[in-house]
Amino acid sequence: MPAPYSREAALAVLNGAVDAIVEGHCESRFTAVRDAFLGNFNERGEVGAAVAVVVDGVVVCDLWGGLANRESGATWARESLVDFYSAGKPVVATLLLRLIDEGRVDLDSPVAEYWPEFEQHGKGTATVRQALCHQAGVPAIRRTLTNEDLWSWDAMASALAETAPWFEPGSRHVYHTNTYGHLIGEMVRRVDGRLPGFVLRELNETVGADIFCGLGPDELRRCATVIWDSPMSPGSPPIDTESEASMIWRGYFNPPGYSSVGVVNSIPWRTSQVPSTNGHGTARGLARFYDALIGPSPVLSAALLAEATSAQSTGPCPVLNQDVTFGLGFQPSTPHRPFGPTPSSFGHFGTGGSVGFADPAEGVAFGYVMNHVIPRWQSTRNRALIGAVYDCLK
Repeated sequence: MPAPYSREAALAVLNGAVDAIVEGHCESRFTAVRDAFLGNFNERGEVGAAVAVVVDGVVVCDLWGGLANRESGATWARESLVDFYSAGKPVVATLLLRLIDEGRVDLDSPVAEYWPEFEQHGKGTATVRQALCHQAGVPAIRRTLTNEDLWSWDAMASALAETAPWFEPGSRHVYHTNTYGHLIGEMVRRVDGRLPGFVLRELNETVGADIFCGLGPDELRRCATVIWDSPMSPGSPPIDTESEASMIWRGYFNPPGYSSVGVVNSIPWRTSQVPSTNGHGTARGLARFYDALIGPSPVLSAALLAEATSAQSTGPCPVLNQDVTFGLGFQPSTPHRPFGPTPSSFGHFGTGGSVGFADPAEGVAFGYVMNHVIPRWQSTRNRALIGAVYDCLK
């Protein structure tokens, strides 16, 4: 549990009058990571955060600091959990990839083979591979939904299944900002019989990760409060409901809280399963997850991991407003979205700058989470930390 200290002390940290409180373990070789982490607080506006680095299976850096709750002055603790947004997309993808490894799902079979209702409105050609790399044609739900629908997995899956595709599956990619979790997660549920959050808990026990989708009472007590410092808000939907602008708007704001706006610290948001967006965890948990992918007893076969982390779709994306490259749930490192200098690195950023990635060439697994959500997925904060890791490896 985060320990309270005086509001005066909390304000002194925020106002830069004193250095942030940073705790944890850092091997002497990686002192530069600790320095960069402190610099995030003292120079780059960090409020509360954690960073973890695993090298060849050994935790060489596990640091946390700052405020878990800016209003109360509660400090970040070793076990503090926070929403890591799209850094969770590879997590739900891995649950489906494991079913592919087990022979229970075929990568190039139609989604509808496992989820028959998805076939509606011509989506029968969409394959599992296309779903995993944002080519399935459903980056947004057409029927207008409420946040009450958002708290119901069945309501969300049903609305997604009945949505007519916004483009022919496989013809292009459009980042499935929020629908990705329900699209991939429902396939997991149809094959495994359990919602993805419960499958993830089983995986956690196997790999020693501390990441969740759908929190229980014990995890709720560990949550840091997110500070939403982003201009994103629903506004008014586009008048033309068939336009690309409407697709993008609905992808973010249908239901209204799909991107967490207005609901991020609420109990319904934290306890529901929205795997693309509301995964919660520690930095150590994300690093352990990636270490389990590249370690001596990997949770995916080498062949499937190589395919999942290689380019499956490359080109312009209207949601991200740039050229992007997608793997199968993971993003390969690219010059525009690098996970350090090693080309074989792979991972995923989340809104505000959270990130998890692995570098199999260097044996590195990395996790960073924070509660001050700024507009960018890549920030001076995560760049400083990642840069420091590689400086230490030279």
